[in-house]
Formats: sequence, C-alpha cells, structure tokens
Amino acid sequence: MKIYNLFLIALLFSFSTIVGQQKNTNSKNNKVTNKGKFFAYWGWNWASYSDSDIRFKGENYDFTLSDVKARDTPSDFTFSKYFGITNITNPQTNFRLGYFFKENYTISVGVDHMKYVVINNQFVDVNGNINVGNTKYDGIYTGQQVQLAEDFLQLEHTDGLNYINVELKRFDNIDHWFGLDLKNLQINLTEGFGAGILFPKTDTTLLGMERHDDYHISGWGVSAGVGLNITFLKHFFIQADYKIGYIDMPNVKTSLNPLDSASQSFVFFQNNILIGGRFRLF
Repeated sequence: MKIYNLFLIALLFSFSTIVGQQKNTNSKNNKVTNKGKFFAYWGWNWASYSDSDIRFKGENYDFTLSDVKARDTPSDFTFSKYFGITNITNPQTNFRLGYFFKENYTISVGVDHMKYVVINNQFVDVNGNINVGNTKYDGIYTGQQVQLAEDFLQLEHTDGLNYINVELKRFDNIDHWFGLDLKNLQINLTEGFGAGILFPKTDTTLLGMERHDDYHISGWGVSAGVGLNITFLKHFFIQADYKIGYIDMPNVKTSLNPLDSASQSFVFFQNNILIGGRFRLF
C-alpha cells in the first residue's frame, strides 16, 4: 500500500498548491462544461478478495474446496515498473476510455487488470471424489481437510484477473462544499456501477496434471464505485477510487484437457489511483 499512500499525498499536494495559487473570480467565467467531452485514464489498483468455494470437475474427479483464501500481488514501486513502457502492464492496472453524454453522466469501457493468487499451503475442507490414479489424494471426501501443497493445487489469475467492463457514472462538481470558486481547479465526486466479462489468464497446476496458462473467457462481473476527482487546468485530473464488485466464473480452464474446468465466485474490493485527461475531439 506504500504507492497508494504516495499518490494520495500527491493528490492532496496538487490540490493545496493550486488552491494557494488561485484567486476567486466570477463564477460564470469559471464554469467548466463536460457534455460532449471524452476522457481517458490510466492507473493502478490494490485489491482484496473474499474467501471462495472452488469446484473442480474433470473426467476422473469432481470436488469442491471450501473457503479458499486468495490475495493480490501488487508490484513493489519503482519508476521503471510503474511508468516504463516495457513494464507498463506488470503492476495491477486500470485503463478506461469514456464520454460525457450528459453534463453529469458518463459512459465508459475499460479493463481492471487485477491479480488473484490462491495462498499456498492453507488448509481447506474438501467434498467430492478424486480418482485420477496417480496421486496420493485419490479418495472420497466428506468435509475432510487437505493442505493446498504444490502437488495438490497451484492456481493464479495473474496476467491477470481481467475484468473488461462498461460503466455508467454520475459526475458532480462539489467546489461549493469547500467554499471554493477557482478558475483552474475543480473538485468532483463520481459514483456509479458497471458490468462486464472476465477474461483471465489462469495459471493452474492441479493434481500433477500438465500446467495450464492461457487466456479464456471465464465468467462475468458487476461492480459499483465512488471516487474523488481533482481536475486542474480544466483538462487534466488525478482521481482516487474505491470499488466493490462480485465476480462469477463458471468456466475457468485448469488443464489442456477440454473436460477439465473449475468454477468459483467471490467479492472483490479495489483501491485505485488514476491519472488522466478530459478533452473534446471536435
């Protein structure tokens, strides 16, 4: 979370610097209009996930792991990792392109590139049967616990847990909450909801079978969020977002065998720091 805190400090610093440099002028001259503008942003996310029941199905097995814990994997901050062209997708990132179809409403499409890693060596309850013939885990399970060691399961959506979604959001200027009327700075509140598909690249090794690591449309998601946007010089902005969502993936690929699959659903939470711009094309 160090980089998240760093960008929050930068957000507040930008606000205080511009406020200190501005003088109040006539509000009519200061009014910024949004309708007809496009916007784009790039940013970074830090995510957490609820526990998840994961069901694995194949030709010789059908079992469910209960309350599986997972974590994200944010990159340690270096300038090259977060801003270098060759490494730009290595961190957990957010990209979005949108349009103000009304003064206070936007429609946008984007990708939330999260990362999801099942925590190794945790103990979970198992229900179902395993009969693959080449593992010590063969048997019938009725709630027994098993440790998720490397020879049992390794599962990651790390390139990543890609939530491709459309969002509808409201956008409100709240300068008056702070008694401000500034020419080159606006404080805005944005909130709304989204829906889309999950297109993860899932890296899985299950019960000694051949490793799978490929992109696949695996399910769908819905989300809602709220953010604080500070726009300066009428075109550029820094934004801090908080997002909560639900993901359901009934068709996760786990091996090269088309009969093998997994299914899971969970809630995610995101903290986002975003930088972007608003502009007219014509």
